[in-house]
Amino acid sequence: MRLSRFFLPILKENPREAEIVSHRLMLRAGMIRQQGQGSFSWLPLGKRVLDKVNRIIREEQDRAGGQEILMPTIQSADLWIESGRYEDYGKEMLRITDRHERNMLYGPTNEEMVTDIFRAYVKSYKDLPLNLYHIQWKYRDEVRPRFGVMRSREFLMKDAYSFDLDYEGAKAAYNRMFVAYLRTFARMGLQAIPMRADTGPIGGDLSHEFIILASTGESEVFCRKDFLQFEVPGADVDFSDDAQIADIVATWTTPYAATDEMHDEAAWAAIADDEKVSARGIEVGHIFHFGTKYSEPMNARVTGPDGKEHFVSMGSYGIGPSRLLAAIIEASHDDNGIVWPESVAPFDIALINMKAGDAACDRVCEELYEKLRAAGLDVLYDDTDQRAGGKFATADLIGLPWQVIVGPRGVAAGEVEVKNRKTGERQALPVADVLARFGSDR
Repeated sequence: MRLSRFFLPILKENPREAEIVSHRLMLRAGMIRQQGQGSFSWLPLGKRVLDKVNRIIREEQDRAGGQEILMPTIQSADLWIESGRYEDYGKEMLRITDRHERNMLYGPTNEEMVTDIFRAYVKSYKDLPLNLYHIQWKYRDEVRPRFGVMRSREFLMKDAYSFDLDYEGAKAAYNRMFVAYLRTFARMGLQAIPMRADTGPIGGDLSHEFIILASTGESEVFCRKDFLQFEVPGADVDFSDDAQIADIVATWTTPYAATDEMHDEAAWAAIADDEKVSARGIEVGHIFHFGTKYSEPMNARVTGPDGKEHFVSMGSYGIGPSRLLAAIIEASHDDNGIVWPESVAPFDIALINMKAGDAACDRVCEELYEKLRAAGLDVLYDDTDQRAGGKFATADLIGLPWQVIVGPRGVAAGEVEVKNRKTGERQALPVADVLARFGSDR
């Protein structure tokens, strides 16, 4: 993509309405535009990152046995009345009446709808386990939406739902999603720590929030520093091996870890000071087992191996991709702008022509642009006539992992400069070596 043709409405000043770093930088970098309170349009740069985040989520859900579907945003109130949640959900639910006076709602979540899909088609334990997920827009009428896409009214959510014959099967499904979440966040350059979450009236201990440590986090979190050294399971993890998956979960849930809501001062006091980590954290995912909470009132049953009818045991697993972008920025930025991890960056390389219109610079840039793209790299080519300072400021603000800088003096010497956005390290390279620099080892 050529910057002269790319829709990138950069803001030079910090917007007054933006209270946190991610909101300021997303607005300044032209990623989003606020359309109403808690409602945003995603502009090209932001949409590219969102798509890359969703791709990683899909790959890990599929790897763990999930199957993608797509459910409507507008739901019938009848399903929620059937589950008993319609009156209980509260004012966050946006209730709608259609032209036939039927009660509808803009879905804040999808437990009822996915249970309805399940009960319509699945009748035997032989069709279990089953995990269905989708990535869809949700709406919750927050009383005070704030912090940009971190806490908005309309947001993108990946929600998965597992169906199993009994608790043991449901626990295995829960563990698979637990490990899938570890891998998902690690692939995005995040260090996510699973922390036990309140299961509310359902009880039990199968609920975890995945927290990333960030100085601008929403709440205080406490954990042993063991988590900072744990190795995230690799791509060769066998999700069909329940014992292997359970061992991984045990490793990641044995040391102490808690948000301020679940913090146990006595247990914390028993840990040596040099083993403690106390920091701010941002929730990026939540997994939850709720058993027969929806299958019983909605009559979602299967015939078991004993020939009897069993209400299925269910769980739900959420990641907010739109919120996740803000969390990544909160965890990865500096004074000059965003610092994207390579896996989710909107482009791999900013190719900067320091003197557009100069024949030699234009020639080298065009050659590099075509060769890098042919090698499968996403390149944003700054071919504008903006001044050098402005070009560098834009490149740093939008946070692409690498900058390839082409100027008259370097071209005359047969060289270009390569800058690593994260470290700031600069290296002069012969033009002929640039392609090799961005091969498999970059």
